[in-house]
Amino acid sequence: QVQLVESGGGLVQAGGSLRLSCAASGRTFSSYAMGWFRQAPGKEREFVAAISWSGGITYSTDSAKGRFTISRDNAKNTVYLQMDSLKPEDTAVYYCAAGLGSTRRGEYDYWGQGTQVTVSP
Repeated sequence: QVQLVESGGGLVQAGGSLRLSCAASGRTFSSYAMGWFRQAPGKEREFVAAISWSGGITYSTDSAKGRFTISRDNAKNTVYLQMDSLKPEDTAVYYCAAGLGSTRRGEYDYWGQGTQVTVSP
């Protein structure tokens, strides 16, 4: 079992930055790939970025590339999403998840409760 708790969300102006954290409980954290997803009002939850169990492989959507960076610290059981050059369209609830590390929601076994990110124009 892995329990995930996100933090770091908030209100920021366009062009600003936020760093999301996802703290995991359980001794098996380092065996899971981790992903970040987001869900805007009225829209489906969508993939943002993922990182392999070792941190050696990362990938993200085209909209996130060059702006968002995913990383992890297995010693701290934590995965991060550094978000720079934020845009109003990045406004959403952001979720972290533990699983196979694909872009598909169904391949993640554990989810956090989400953290709200709001980007004002």
